[in-house]
Amino acid sequence: MGEKGRPIHLGAGVMPASFKVLHDPVKNYETIIADFGECAIGRVAPIDLGFWWIILLCAYTKSTGDTSLAELPECQRSIRLILTLCLSEAFDTFPTLLCADGCCMIDRRMGVYKYPIEIQALFFMALRCALYLLKNDDEGKECADRISKRLHALSYHMRSFFWLDIKQLNDIYRYKTEEYSHTAVNKFNVMPDSLPDWVFDFMPTRGGYFIGNVSPARMDFRWFCLSNCIAILSSLATPEQASAIMDLIESRWEELVGEMPLKICYPAMESHEWRIVTGCDPKNTG
Repeated sequence: MGEKGRPIHLGAGVMPASFKVLHDPVKNYETIIADFGECAIGRVAPIDLGFWWIILLCAYTKSTGDTSLAELPECQRSIRLILTLCLSEAFDTFPTLLCADGCCMIDRRMGVYKYPIEIQALFFMALRCALYLLKNDDEGKECADRISKRLHALSYHMRSFFWLDIKQLNDIYRYKTEEYSHTAVNKFNVMPDSLPDWVFDFMPTRGGYFIGNVSPARMDFRWFCLSNCIAILSSLATPEQASAIMDLIESRWEELVGEMPLKICYPAMESHEWRIVTGCDPKNTG
């Protein structure tokens, strides 16, 4: 927030990763400098912050009933800028967002490049919140039309291809590869041999979850807590899928909760993999 509580303008449609206050002792003047990833570890721009800004603005508006903040021209323009950046056409053929590794969560490499579930779930929720916040003027209507089309395509894609339960797991195990045409069952040419051993023991007969990533010839079967919870909150998950996620948490309570609040990711990285992949300094890690 800027002077007199007015929102800081998001000039490029990207939310800053952080702010630094620069103090000039001579003039006794302070300047706010935004960091868009230039100073971040790995120099990766945070994709999730813009979505969180829209989600929090919607939460504030709904909980207080105060629409004056969201209706400010600066806020309306900021919403449109963020979404214009995300809804722009590219070479990518999927309704999901293509991302770099380290663009969300702990801002460290976790092998979540391409189409991480956390970004897709936040994207879906931000789109729904934006529909609620946008004014019914010419610019708002045009943006709302694009949002509605993307929501339809995104929800179908996520519910169909990111969802994993015992039935889908057995189907993947029997996939044929190198299929061509619109009738192909194995649409992403995933190799059945790429199924990790742990997922068979982890998957209960009742339950399911949205897996970490789906891209050509690659599936990340890891469980990510935040994204699955957001999928429930935003109605990205169908009522049946939402119940299955909660059934999974109940069935695998020891693995997913244990003696601490819900774990970010399961399974945890083992041996030296956590240091190699994340780039974490051992002396900074318990």
